[in-house]
Amino acid sequence: MGTRAYLGYRGDDAKTPWGEFFNPEMAPLPAHVVDALHHGPQADQVLLGFDSAAELLEAGYHQTETGYGHLPNGAFQVSVRTDMPGVTPRMWDWWFGWHGTDTRRYKLWHPRAHASARWADGGGDGHYVGRTSLIEEYLGSSYAKAAIRFVEPDKIGVPAQRLGDSVAVCARLGSSEVPVDIGWFVHHIRRTPQGAEMRSRFWMGGPYVGVRHGNLFANSMVRPVAARQLPDPRDLLVHCAQEMNHLAGFLPALHARFG
Repeated sequence: MGTRAYLGYRGDDAKTPWGEFFNPEMAPLPAHVVDALHHGPQADQVLLGFDSAAELLEAGYHQTETGYGHLPNGAFQVSVRTDMPGVTPRMWDWWFGWHGTDTRRYKLWHPRAHASARWADGGGDGHYVGRTSLIEEYLGSSYAKAAIRFVEPDKIGVPAQRLGDSVAVCARLGSSEVPVDIGWFVHHIRRTPQGAEMRSRFWMGGPYVGVRHGNLFANSMVRPVAARQLPDPRDLLVHCAQEMNHLAGFLPALHARFG
């Protein structure tokens, strides 16, 4: 793998207080995710637009809770719903502040794809909003080095005052090697009678590509280049479904121990 970080646990990696939670065996994809992959790309009119992200806070479900497709503005959109029995929204709020401090924690989340994680500011546990996580992972067979800048929900048009006991994890996604961003995402976690469900939405490419602190000219120059670096929508859907389902299986026990 050259200079790339490695997958899985090696040597003394498991000799941590949380090492027993590392499990390289992952459950099969849920049936509704497999159905979405078989369906293929969805029509743009049944996909949630970025400017409508606040609709996640409404009761009920969207036409496309799990699926992907291209939008009229040249971007693509990916949606994933994850059922999480026994989980609470606050467990996820804690997780996003806890996992980024140590690569061995990050690997718990997706043992077949996560290679490295650290906070750009070098800090430890605690809050995540306003911080940037530098990660290395596989999306399908593509190796990515990404920068995830967590923002307040209001930044993407999700009113924080309407969240109630739900949680919205929102972020700008880009490269950790060059100052270019390629999209946005939100994971909205709300309670269900069985525990919680996560409704993830990604908007990538098109107008969501930009140079950090750049101008319109710089953005117009970088978009064609960045478009070739975008992940495959199917790979992104599968990766999200795998990691969220996997972690949800032991998050209550992990949180009880360390949260």
